[in-house]
Amino acid sequence: MRIEIPENKKLVHESIIPIRWGDMDAYRHINNTVYFRYMEQARIEWIAAMGYSMDTTIEGMLMVNGFCNFIQQITYPGDLLVKTYVGNIGKSSVDVFNTMALTTEPEALCAAGGATMVWVDLQANKSMPWPKHVLDKLS
Repeated sequence: MRIEIPENKKLVHESIIPIRWGDMDAYRHINNTVYFRYMEQARIEWIAAMGYSMDTTIEGMLMVNGFCNFIQQITYPGDLLVKTYVGNIGKSSVDVFNTMALTTEPEALCAAGGATMVWVDLQANKSMPWPKHVLDKLS
């Protein structure tokens, strides 16, 4: 099943992520699980760029689901341009999308995926509405 990335989204961050030799599997292409690590790294860089730390004691943004559409095989060596977009912003969740392309061919997508992120009270382990300071940055 292919999940379509919506047209209505806002570019919020770009990351360059080097492809490592160890990212490949026995078929000599990037293992499908590694794409999720690339998206995770891009989300972490985006969250840090908004000024938030990865403090895991009080509250923070957590992923509740994720997907990836694999478009073209990638092999080592190379660098990926991972673009992060914000889609629908709900009361306590936001849809975050990523596109991945080699920096040498930035218009030729290799993969596209996304995740629904929620703001969570980490002590109560429950989602909560976006704090105003976070919602202002998401918007």
